[in-house]
Amino acid sequence: MGDLRKVALFTNEYPPNVYGGAGVHVEYLSQALAKIMAVEVRCFGNQQVGDPQLTVRGYPQWEETKRGTDPRYTGAVDALARSLLMAKDTLDADVVHCHTWYTDMGALLASKLWGIPYVLTVHSLEPLRPWKVEQLGNGYHLSSWIERTAIEQADAVVAVSKETRDDILRLFSVAPEKVHVIYNGIDLDEYRKTEATDALTKYGVDPARPFVLFVGRITRQKGIIHLVNAIPQIDPELQVVLCAGAPDTPEIGKEMQERVAAVSEGHPNVIWIREMLARPDVIQLYSHATVFCCPSVYEPFGIINLEAMACETAVVASAVGGIKEVVVPEETGILVELNLRPGGFDPEDPAAFSAALAAGINRVARDPALRARFGANGRRRVEEHFSWDAIAQKTAELYRALVK
Repeated sequence: MGDLRKVALFTNEYPPNVYGGAGVHVEYLSQALAKIMAVEVRCFGNQQVGDPQLTVRGYPQWEETKRGTDPRYTGAVDALARSLLMAKDTLDADVVHCHTWYTDMGALLASKLWGIPYVLTVHSLEPLRPWKVEQLGNGYHLSSWIERTAIEQADAVVAVSKETRDDILRLFSVAPEKVHVIYNGIDLDEYRKTEATDALTKYGVDPARPFVLFVGRITRQKGIIHLVNAIPQIDPELQVVLCAGAPDTPEIGKEMQERVAAVSEGHPNVIWIREMLARPDVIQLYSHATVFCCPSVYEPFGIINLEAMACETAVVASAVGGIKEVVVPEETGILVELNLRPGGFDPEDPAAFSAALAAGINRVARDPALRARFGANGRRRVEEHFSWDAIAQKTAELYRALVK
């Protein structure tokens, strides 16, 4: 074991620019690690924080990456450019730790330039998100190459679930002893049941009536269209609250618009909140939801399920990826089988999947005792297994093993 003074975290997302689970992960991991070592965050954006224990430096987009570039390729080209900028700037950390493919190449380059080990956390895998070709065109092949190159050269790879670890070993040429499972975590003080309801009223949700809740982006991965297609079979007494914005493509945004309009004709209680809400507002929605639904078709971990469970809300979720390691069936919620098509990217029978989601939602909504038991067990499970301090300690142990 060697001395460990400081870690550098490379990430696309960091507050205030957080739009997904990876950004939430880095935000809380950096704070928890800062209790036990110095942390420097290098991220996409304009952030500047000078605290010596937790320094944050944002890297804005370089205008040249957009000049004459096919718009579909800008994301991948920009990621390469910012990764180079992150890597070249003087670095005095003992370890560099990157998150998502956007900064994978930055950590690899920094490791070469500064002679330090690098760790890579896998929050999702490009080979398991083929629908991104629809969004990125051939830029998807560049992001896939970046990810593969960085994973296969990393000193250590962190998988956020056991199933993700299995995927990494199946899809990439990497030694099993280099791939470690460290779960996502949650702030147990911040995510807890609240009695406040002003956010519900603000967004048109009736606090006195039961509702099913979805929180997430409008993407193929999150399976929201399958939930929307389930609405005609959901108990009409339930409000359906879709906290869903940031469509991946204009096409899926249009599809969402059309499907919500179609199902709303027969189910008058559909409330679509299209903006990204402040965290306290989302916590209110979690706290008062009768049931939370996560219909993802691919989910390496699924931090939103932890958030709902921490707020003592029963969960109905698809039985994929890391969700199966977070939600305990018939204890903290209900898991719905997808019966994926060959290749594993979409349900074999989408109508049957939507029907099963509706059945699970209705069952929980109609059984107050079951709902209360799921909620209490969910909070207990989160407290016992998913605190950020425990996860930071495991991460620090991995860093120390790498520093010789």
